[in-house]
Formats: sequence, structure tokens, C-alpha cells
Amino acid sequence: MRKLICICCLLMMTTNIQANDQETVSLSRCIDGDTAAFLVNGKEEKVRFLAINAPEYTKKKERYGKESSAYVCDKLEAAEAISLEYEPSNKRDKYDRLLAWVFVDGELLQEELVEEGLAEVKYIYGDYAYTDMLYEKEAVAKKQKLNMWSDEEDDPWYYITIAGIIVLMILVVLFKQKGKKRSLNRLSKELKKRI
Repeated sequence: MRKLICICCLLMMTTNIQANDQETVSLSRCIDGDTAAFLVNGKEEKVRFLAINAPEYTKKKERYGKESSAYVCDKLEAAEAISLEYEPSNKRDKYDRLLAWVFVDGELLQEELVEEGLAEVKYIYGDYAYTDMLYEKEAVAKKQKLNMWSDEEDDPWYYITIAGIIVLMILVVLFKQKGKKRSLNRLSKELKKRI
């Protein structure tokens, strides 16, 4: 028996699996792409998803913020089971939100968001359980230019902005030329009077 326990411990160490406890919760409300409120032991708690940062779509509107928020909300609202897993090193952030890995029907939500290019790996303050896997998923999403990793030129607002700048420059040049013509007309009238 002792040998079996040692073998299991060795396997867990070599595969980088950490056996953190998971706590079953229920959704209270969606907030954005990296935060939600859950009922934890009968109390509503805001939970910040560990190790990721999603584009904003609450006060500030960032590219793919709407898509990230919608993805999270759809997943959480359709879930049959939601559980949180905490890192022993830190359980709350400076805003008193719980920090957790979020599992939806057994799948890690952070992994799905990073894999879809709807969040980036960020805010790593320790040796967290799933960060290596997240970095791998992020590299693939960047390579495939998924969502937030897509080129800026693919965004239609990029072209609209460039067109607006060009039109503005043309108008400035035209007004300057019109102003010069007026000045030349006045100058020629003054010269004719004096001659």
C-alpha cells in the first residue's frame, strides 16, 4: 500500500497535476469575460478567473470584449455543473474577489477562453496549476490569429479610421488652397487700384 501511495505521488509530481480541492457553486450573475458572481456556501461572491485577462466590455469597450463576455455568460448559463478550484498561494485579490479556476461541466473555462483567443494569460503571481497549458493554448491562438490576436488591419474600424483621416487631410488642403485664392484675389485688386 505504501508503495502504491508513493507511486501515485510520483506520478502526480511528474505530470504536474495538482490535486486542489474543487467546490461546487451556482451562477448568480454574469459580469464579463473574466469575472462572474457565484453563490458560494449560500453567499454571493464575485470571482475573478485566475491567470487570464479578457478584453473589457463593462465600463470600457475593447475589441472582442463583447464576444468574450457573451462566451462566458453562455457557458455559465448553460452549465449543468460549475465548480471552483483555488490556489493555495492566494485566494482573494485586492478587491476582495475570490480568485479561482472555473470548471464548467468538467472543462476549465480559462482554457477555453485562451484557446478561442478571447483572453490572454496574465497576472501570474505564483506556481499555478494550469499556467503551462494556458501558455501553450495562447501560443496556438496567436499563431492562428484568433479573435483578439487577429491583425489590426482585419478590423473594419481600422479602414474607417484611415479613410476618415484621408478625407480630413484633403479638406484641410482644399481650405488652405481656397484661402490662398482669396488672398491672391485681394492682392490683385489692391495692385490694380494702385496702378
